[in-house]
Amino acid sequence: MIGSKHPEGPRGGRMKIARSRGAASGFLLILLGAWGALIPFVGPYFDFAFSPDRPWAWTNARGWLEVLPGVVVVAGGLILLASRNRAAAMLGSWLAVAGGAWFVVGRALAGPLGLGDAGTPVAAAETKQVWLELTYFYGLGAVVVFLGALGLGRLSVRSVRDVEYAQRPLESADHGVSSDHAVTGDTGPQTVVSDDTSDDASGDTATAGHAADHKATEGGRSWRNMFRGDRRDRTLSHH
Repeated sequence: MIGSKHPEGPRGGRMKIARSRGAASGFLLILLGAWGALIPFVGPYFDFAFSPDRPWAWTNARGWLEVLPGVVVVAGGLILLASRNRAAAMLGSWLAVAGGAWFVVGRALAGPLGLGDAGTPVAAAETKQVWLELTYFYGLGAVVVFLGALGLGRLSVRSVRDVEYAQRPLESADHGVSSDHAVTGDTGPQTVVSDDTSDDASGDTATAGHAADHKATEGGRSWRNMFRGDRRDRTLSHH
């Protein structure tokens, strides 16, 4: 009966995963999302910014094109980092992918959608301009999409560790049942039966022994009576 509860019981479930499953990807996504949302406001402090190059200068374009996707990526990373449910973790991965994709294509769609202008890189050298473009938008979005897709790939496959993690509560529950039965004495229907059988057998043996003794006693008495009867007969014949 206990053995029938093994491999994949209802409490194990295919949706249950270890929290460490998406921990690394989730942590990196949180860092990248925070970078994307905050760098427009703190970048001017170390001469690494788009125009307007003033610290904590708010524009609609920065809100739509940098803060919003950064917050979405951070939320997806937190879900992926903390979730023990496969569906919830996959939702976090999809949020991260969506935020990363918006970092890549947002500037191209800002004009048609009327979201404003993200500005131009504040840099004299062409190399610095390329770095600004990559770290603010295109490269950042590509890395976020890669990590989100990596998390989706890991979550879409049910590994041996997932099966072991899903079965672990069941195995502990089975051991608990076994120990409870061992304490209460319920695990031994065979033992109880064998004890009763041994008791019955010993009782039957004792009864048979008593009967044999009784018969032997009766037999002894009958032989003694027979001899006594012979003695009496001899006494009477002598007299």
